[in-house]
Amino acid sequence: MVKQKTYPNGLRMIVRRLEGVFSVSSGILVGAGSRLETPQNNGISHFIEHMMFKGTANRTAFEISDAIDSIGGQINAFTTKETTCYYTKSTTEHTEKAIEVLSDIFFNSTFDEGEMDKERGVIIEEINMNEDTPDDLCFDLLADAHFGKTGLGATILGSVENVESFSRKDVLDYTARYYCPQNVVICYAGNITFEQAEELTEKYFASKFKSTAFEKPAIGHEFLFGKSVKKKDIEQAHLCLAYTACPYGSERTDYYTFLNSALGGGMSSVLFQKVREELGLAYSVYSFISAYADCGSLCVYAGVNPKKRDVARECILSEISALKQRGLSESEFLRAREQIKGAFIFGQESNASQMLLYAKYLLYKNEIFSFENKLKAVNSITRESLNRFIKEEVDFDRFSESLVAKDI
Repeated sequence: MVKQKTYPNGLRMIVRRLEGVFSVSSGILVGAGSRLETPQNNGISHFIEHMMFKGTANRTAFEISDAIDSIGGQINAFTTKETTCYYTKSTTEHTEKAIEVLSDIFFNSTFDEGEMDKERGVIIEEINMNEDTPDDLCFDLLADAHFGKTGLGATILGSVENVESFSRKDVLDYTARYYCPQNVVICYAGNITFEQAEELTEKYFASKFKSTAFEKPAIGHEFLFGKSVKKKDIEQAHLCLAYTACPYGSERTDYYTFLNSALGGGMSSVLFQKVREELGLAYSVYSFISAYADCGSLCVYAGVNPKKRDVARECILSEISALKQRGLSESEFLRAREQIKGAFIFGQESNASQMLLYAKYLLYKNEIFSFENKLKAVNSITRESLNRFIKEEVDFDRFSESLVAKDI
């Protein structure tokens, strides 16, 4: 059962009740991420996410962690290109305590300047770690090649210079602008009724927002189809390709999901079997979809022997071209369909996954995600319609590219 409520100030709440579990995942999803940042404040969404755990008017940083640990729960957060999420998971009996702590960090964080100075060092080390993780670095370069240095091309972590420059005023101005009820979804998934969730939301969230004036930001994108490279003294060469796909929740999403599954979604996929199993050119090769509010990308990644880099790249391009021309075989189509259905069904058994799914769908589509409609849509796709879509609508001729290697 899924129920949703919108409050007079624009705050949205959604509840996915799951029978037979003994826990609740609760989350606050904010429609703010690196996409909304400027070159001058790139990284501030992620910086704020960190600072939310560094002390409130009621708790020190340790007391925040201790409050959750003492009830056997979990608390964490993450930032993406378009969202920032704060979430907890607790046993059913401790749901209110977990929600109270979430509310405390969300509304009462002090953003102490001394804590900010300490956290800068932590985030700078995270930036350094990303720089030392070639596949993550390759993904950042791919975004730059595909979208440029602003908007969707901006990194989530930002630059060291930006992190060092953020002031308390910068943080307060940014949260006042985007941490508004109209730009927030509260979501619960697990052993909780709608009435219980409604009571908790009204007590800890609905009336606590300081800023209610919200101007929805204008977003846009441009595909650059460029190439970004970086020289690193590493043993492997890491390469990525990005093709255009559809926005989050689009009617074409299921077609791209089929294509992604068959192309590089698992060990039986075209790329894994050809590039790794048959030719031994890579240890890791796969594809994935990045879907955003107004666009999307179908991406391919491979970590290869530097001496076989060009061969691997040409092999990937050749397999993609061949797949477009021939389409999926009956066995490839059926395998992809069952993998997609299996992933959706498995996701139904994780209240954390359900919390994020329903919250994100409500935040960006302003609709309730329907599991039943999704399965019907997947089952309605035929091999013929899928192959026609791949041949007529998927553009494999233009792509963006990134490379991290010792020799460029």
